[in-house]
Amino acid sequence: MATGYSIKVGDIEVRTSEALYQACRFPNSLDVQKMIIEQKSPMMAKMKSKPFRPKTRPDWDMVKVKIMQWCIRAKLACNYYKFRDLLLSTGDKSIVEDSHRDRFWGAISQEDGSLVGENVLGRLLMELREELKVDKMNNLKKVQPLKINDFNLLGHPIPIIGINDDCNKIIEKEEKDKKLRQLQLFNKE
Repeated sequence: MATGYSIKVGDIEVRTSEALYQACRFPNSLDVQKMIIEQKSPMMAKMKSKPFRPKTRPDWDMVKVKIMQWCIRAKLACNYYKFRDLLLSTGDKSIVEDSHRDRFWGAISQEDGSLVGENVLGRLLMELREELKVDKMNNLKKVQPLKINDFNLLGHPIPIIGINDDCNKIIEKEEKDKKLRQLQLFNKE
């Protein structure tokens, strides 16, 4: 769970992909979604959602992996260079969500040093990394909404992410910052 990668969903800024993921769990509970996306940290978003689990969308177990995949793609679209560079910096190494309890999204360290779990989040990140390696047309700078029932945020259907002005401003700032860093490195040499 990482901070520093906000996501613009229409005119709504969501601070973390975990908050967006948790909010998508409750498409018909606007007050719960609002409370979740107001959280400053991914862990708080997750913790705040727990008491409302009985309000979880009925198809959650069937769509939760698709929603998580969509959330990390939205994270990439709104933080393209920063998140892309982070993913690509891992090379071909395994990405593992090191967890103390969650064998589904992550893996749990064992006394012998092995990891036990499905590591679904790590697998999704590695899959996205592989797509980035071959994405010459920058197709990953935008993300279509999922075609599932009630894919809403705060009472509105979730739009395409990444081609709106707000995400473009974030991407443009990242591009300028990257060029500035390159110039600074060049001038030091």
